[in-house]
Amino acid sequence: MRDTLEVVAGFSRLHVLVIGDAMLDSYLLGRSTRLSREAPAPIVDITSRVDAGGGAANTAANVSALGATTTLLTVLGDDEDGDRLISCLARDGVRTDQAIRIRGRSTLAKQRVVAEPQLIVRFDQGTTQPVEGADEAELIARLRRLFLASDAVVVSDYGYGVLTPRVVAALAELQRSAPRTVVVDAKDLPKYRDVNPTMVKPNFDEALVLLGLSRTAEADRARLVIEHAPVFFERTGACRVAVTLDSDGALLLEPDGTWYRTYAAAAPHARAAGAGDTFVATLALALAAGGTPTVAAELASAASGVVVQRDGTTTCDADDLCAVLAGDGKIVVGEDELRAVVNAYRHAGRRIVLTSGCFDIVHRGHVTYLSQAKALGDVLIVALNSDDSVRRLKGPERPLNTFEDRARVLEGLSCVDHVVVFGEDTPEEVIRLIGPDVFAKGGDYTHDTLPETALVEALGGAVSILPYIDGASTSRVIELIRSRTT
Repeated sequence: MRDTLEVVAGFSRLHVLVIGDAMLDSYLLGRSTRLSREAPAPIVDITSRVDAGGGAANTAANVSALGATTTLLTVLGDDEDGDRLISCLARDGVRTDQAIRIRGRSTLAKQRVVAEPQLIVRFDQGTTQPVEGADEAELIARLRRLFLASDAVVVSDYGYGVLTPRVVAALAELQRSAPRTVVVDAKDLPKYRDVNPTMVKPNFDEALVLLGLSRTAEADRARLVIEHAPVFFERTGACRVAVTLDSDGALLLEPDGTWYRTYAAAAPHARAAGAGDTFVATLALALAAGGTPTVAAELASAASGVVVQRDGTTTCDADDLCAVLAGDGKIVVGEDELRAVVNAYRHAGRRIVLTSGCFDIVHRGHVTYLSQAKALGDVLIVALNSDDSVRRLKGPERPLNTFEDRARVLEGLSCVDHVVVFGEDTPEEVIRLIGPDVFAKGGDYTHDTLPETALVEALGGAVSILPYIDGASTSRVIELIRSRTT
């Protein structure tokens, strides 16, 4: 968790350019107690109006809220809705001097009528034709200047005319000559193939379109995405892909075929407005601040989890994010508390996965393995060796990190639901207390050589052996560190 918080602290040192389709999100709030005589439609007595930036404007607002210096490059109409949107952006600390105002163009606007708290209707309006001529040339000229002055670029393309083929071609040229962290959130991702983005972020519906598949209600969405992972890279040209699955979290796809999954708390679908903008904003910042793709995905999921608990179009700031990361609740202390936790899950019919290990220096192999272990059930509990237990197993120089530090790092992974300590050489007592549905283990074990196999199966559970990534081990990390410091 400490490293993750350091990444968040680095957000304030970044200059970020957001380019894309900005829109005004307006909420007309009121009460409805009767139906209209003209038609069976509710009459809403409006009591207040709330305006917020939507689309690229919301992405920029989230980047700013998280602490970075933020510039929005977009095209707006020279109209009242454009004025309202500029006011919202200024309130949110976003630089608006690069927004191009065009006479005769209507600012994109989405107006919602909400009655305590039911959404009654939404009205969409605004110009969606591509920018052209002198306005397009000015947009490209500004992109060239701002790109070179930025640490990261976020593309928010809703297909509403800002990201024309010429603008995208200019972006590709800039990325080839002076690479930056470029994260793309677009309905038409293949058109960014020549940009070679650092990461692209389709949601599941966009992923289906990209794959040429139809939606099926029974489909295992995560499995479908994993099975088609090579297609994402082929069609987008991205270095990595993050597919958001709303209430099912997100999947980070790596070009070598490995994947990592984050998990999300359920929230009403009506509160999902703008969660994707929050995700992509946090993702870009974390990558630009030096976070690993896994850390970036975890931070993005955590930030999205904050905004879906709130009504309307909103943002997650750095304090919100740090509060989530610092929150306790996953570390289970004592046998009585562990029994209570397990009994609650059993009563709810949840499938429990248990794994164990030292997790002294958590690396890519660990997080991939833990994500795969979580996918075997509903709840993942990690039995973590105590410091004395690690010393007996690994020698007097280990662990390098105390139990509390190791537990806090695991606590920061959304795939981990609980962490419990054990002081013996094997987790047999924890296995007896939990009686897991699945006991997962990584490394060079087989079903027959794993010492815990007999006990797990005697308690009615199954054993699953998950491979580590080749070359990824704590011992190797320690050797590399020592070789570079001698």
